Amino acid sequence: MASETGAQLHAFASELYPICRSITGAGTRATLDAVSRIVPLERVEVPTGTKVFDWEVPREWNIRDGWIKNAAGERVVDFQRHNLHVMSYSTPVRARMSLAELRPHLFSLPEQPTWIPYRTSYYRDNWGFCLTHEALQALPEGEYEVCIDSTLEPGALSFGEAVLPGDSSEEILIWTHVCHPSLANDNLSAIAVAAHLARSLATRPRALTYRFVFAPTTIGAITWLALNEAHVGRIKHGLVLASLGDRGAFVYKRSRRGDAEVDRVVEFALGAEGTAEDFSPYGYDERQFCSPGFDLPVGRFSRTPNGRYPEYHSSADNLDFITAESLGASLEACERICSVLEGNVRYRNLLPKCEPRLGPRGLYRNATGRNPSEFEHALLWVLNQSDGTRDLLSIAQRSRLDFSVIANAATAARDAGLLQAVS
Repeated sequence: MASETGAQLHAFASELYPICRSITGAGTRATLDAVSRIVPLERVEVPTGTKVFDWEVPREWNIRDGWIKNAAGERVVDFQRHNLHVMSYSTPVRARMSLAELRPHLFSLPEQPTWIPYRTSYYRDNWGFCLTHEALQALPEGEYEVCIDSTLEPGALSFGEAVLPGDSSEEILIWTHVCHPSLANDNLSAIAVAAHLARSLATRPRALTYRFVFAPTTIGAITWLALNEAHVGRIKHGLVLASLGDRGAFVYKRSRRGDAEVDRVVEFALGAEGTAEDFSPYGYDERQFCSPGFDLPVGRFSRTPNGRYPEYHSSADNLDFITAESLGASLEACERICSVLEGNVRYRNLLPKCEPRLGPRGLYRNATGRNPSEFEHALLWVLNQSDGTRDLLSIAQRSRLDFSVIANAATAARDAGLLQAVS
């Protein structure tokens, strides 16, 4: 089942791969349209010029074509072959120039001569082309014709939200960015995982409300926070998903608080499958949610973090770089994390003086056995530790029993009238 699901995730990433996304524009909307087939999204369009804290929503960028032609009229750099060939947010240009004049607008990776780099110029008008270093070195002196058929004009910033109501209005925020073009790990992998996680959770009972947001990085998070500032108190836990398709182990980046419940839960849920590291104000949108004016309990969940794999922000971050196995395992890990977040309740023992009789309540099935069963062992731990201050996660950690066993025992004890949930 996991391999089948992983294949579905990889197929979805493959569908999105050719789309030229940026922080605004038709590519981002096309991506949100595709996600909406997996989980219905409410689309939000925020007009250019909207003030969002110290920023404002930029002009909208769209591109139809881009190329460099040599003296023979051949396209030596061609946006139609790979959308990384044009620097994102390039202003329109149509000109003839010498190679010397063109060079300041050409970007390559000398250390990886066969890869195309990913470059942007979001907030400063500029234009440029990205190409392999081998292709750059092969360009002869002479005159070139350059064309970037793009528009940069008033429009809107787009993001999509899916809210899955739960028994409580308190929310788990799942966030991922949707602004990178043909980069498979960063961040088609997380888009695919987030969309399919939402679809999976939509079919289950939910103790908490889930809010999934698909938005451009940085300016999207800043805009969303500006629009939702009055309501962020509803966020009880949050995860920024990124780079979940490579072969690396899981890496969790803690929230700014460092000891938020989500930090404890993710580290516990991952166990030996991953590692955790302290917060730093560099990375993806967790740095906006964890800015001091918000300080929300939001961490980042990834495999190999941004900038720590050679293929990062290059054409080598392609569909061969991500695997169905990694995608499927990432989705399973997210489901496991959500299960613990939802089930991590604090209880108060209503009969705290000595052990209550479990047999008459149908809870002690192994009364004549030599040792208690795992379930009965869990019951004893839950009843002993539930003084209103300890959550089920701390009980699972101390008892070294599986969280699901502890949670099931707590539910049985609650239904028998022995425990009361503490809000």
